[in-house]
Amino acid sequence: MSKSRRRKSQRPAPTSSTPPTPPARTSSVPPSSTPSKRKRKRRRAANAPLMTPTHHMTPVPRVAPLRALGGVVAVLVAGLALCLSPLWIWSVVSGPGSGHSFVVQLSEHVTRAELSELLAARGALQSPRLFRAYLALLQPGFELAPGEHLLNDASSPRELAQRLARSSGRSAGHVTFPEGFHALQVGQRLERAEVCSLNAFRRAIADPALLRQLGIEGSSAEGYLFPASYGLLVDSDAREVVRVLATEAKKRVQKLIVEHPGRLEQLARDFGFRERDVLTLASMIEKEAQTSEERPLIASVFFNRLRDPEFRPARMLQSDPTASYGCVVAGAEIPSCAGFHGSVTPALLRDTANPYNTYRHAGLPPGPIANPGEASIVAVLAPAQSDFLYFVAKGGGRHTFSRTFAEHREALESPH
Repeated sequence: MSKSRRRKSQRPAPTSSTPPTPPARTSSVPPSSTPSKRKRKRRRAANAPLMTPTHHMTPVPRVAPLRALGGVVAVLVAGLALCLSPLWIWSVVSGPGSGHSFVVQLSEHVTRAELSELLAARGALQSPRLFRAYLALLQPGFELAPGEHLLNDASSPRELAQRLARSSGRSAGHVTFPEGFHALQVGQRLERAEVCSLNAFRRAIADPALLRQLGIEGSSAEGYLFPASYGLLVDSDAREVVRVLATEAKKRVQKLIVEHPGRLEQLARDFGFRERDVLTLASMIEKEAQTSEERPLIASVFFNRLRDPEFRPARMLQSDPTASYGCVVAGAEIPSCAGFHGSVTPALLRDTANPYNTYRHAGLPPGPIANPGEASIVAVLAPAQSDFLYFVAKGGGRHTFSRTFAEHREALESPH
């Protein structure tokens, strides 16, 4: 057999029509693993957790649309602020007036248009239209507090709105009431501080419903307007102001009563005193005394006059400040108060028409004649032990005390 035939016979015959598979490429780098090992690695990789303690894959949020929306909102807000800034600046500028206070009475049905026109008529606004725009755009939650308001024609529109709404953000005044002020003086000081009007305060201290709520006997809160320093909001409801002062007085009085156990009960047994009577006598001591050390002595004189059966005129406390107080609260009804300017006259001390005249009416006056401080209240709860029945001013804020009328007359005639 020839060589060519042997080569032909050694060629394999094709078994199908499928083209032959090309031979695998050879590489000079040996394979790292067998095919079965590679499959196991792939399975382990597929079953492995997406994150491991040492390799975290944080998904990146799609914030581009949100950022775009935020940018649009920021532009709109900036544009709105730019448009409204002139109105805001206008709202904080002082009003056109010269600083005079005035009172307005507003019903709950008043419209914003009527309100703005009223303020303009009182000289507190130059532009009612701008004020309405300010309320609509910059104070959309504005709600008028109906009732009486004490305003100032130099207040800015923003301050006017705060007062009219009785907002807690309105300004506050620091008001001090000295010992011995009566209610009229307290009300005058409140009005000057623009806390409330004098007339509103006078109505509030005589409000029967309010007095019942506060546990105050009698027809007035006089005596319960405790002398102290208070931080009070401007344009306040006068009833709330009375509530603050009377609550402070009640707290102080109760504290002093607790510090003098049994004394109020003793006063009730001996003289029929109640809490208001303690304040009535304390107010008389407050008006008579000028030095702390004399308050208990003056208290002892009044108690001696009430209890001494030989004192004449019987149980007459004979205190000048009580007679003058009658002219303060009821001057139009008392003939001797005509032309009263604060000085006590002989005619005033003789006038029986004055219910507060303790020269003509026995016992305590109808109620407190002022608002006493703690020292005068303590003088009632812990008076000095003395047999004095008289005292007279001798100058320098001090008094001469006497046991008999003869000694008292001598003190009256002696030079101070």
